[in-house]
Amino acid sequence: MNQAEYKILFVCMGNICRSPTAEAVFLQRLTERHLQHRVKIDSAGTHNFHPDLPPDERSQAHARRRGYDLSGLRARPVVDTDFEEFDLLLTMDWDNRTLLEERCPAHHLHKIRGLAEFLLTTPSSVIPDPYHGGSQGFEQVLDLIEEASEGLVRFVEHKALA
Repeated sequence: MNQAEYKILFVCMGNICRSPTAEAVFLQRLTERHLQHRVKIDSAGTHNFHPDLPPDERSQAHARRRGYDLSGLRARPVVDTDFEEFDLLLTMDWDNRTLLEERCPAHHLHKIRGLAEFLLTTPSSVIPDPYHGGSQGFEQVLDLIEEASEGLVRFVEHKALA
């Protein structure tokens, strides 16, 4: 397999809810368009709260009901080499973005964006953290990530891989 042409890292706080969900949903969108070998994706957390643990059971259950499998993913923290390796680092909220920007070398700051920037119709600037909420929060996260993933795959097709 050839090396991927474009690399995207999804980032949330602990890498057990939003970012692994985004990784799984976006992988499915890439696969549907036969782009999975051209785009490398991964997810990480700004904090190393859950090293090597699978995604939150609630995230897995809600995702599974929509046909996404998060079970093989494992939490990891953002590391310094991520700023060099990835073309795009997509944060879930403003806190994640601020923490990444504080760590990021100045010449890579342009790579940091919010996943919500790729929402097609929903007016939201963040993908909210469902961790301390109920079922509806996990469903809302999936709704937003599915929509943003569609916008992101369009971006990848028309800008990054053009």
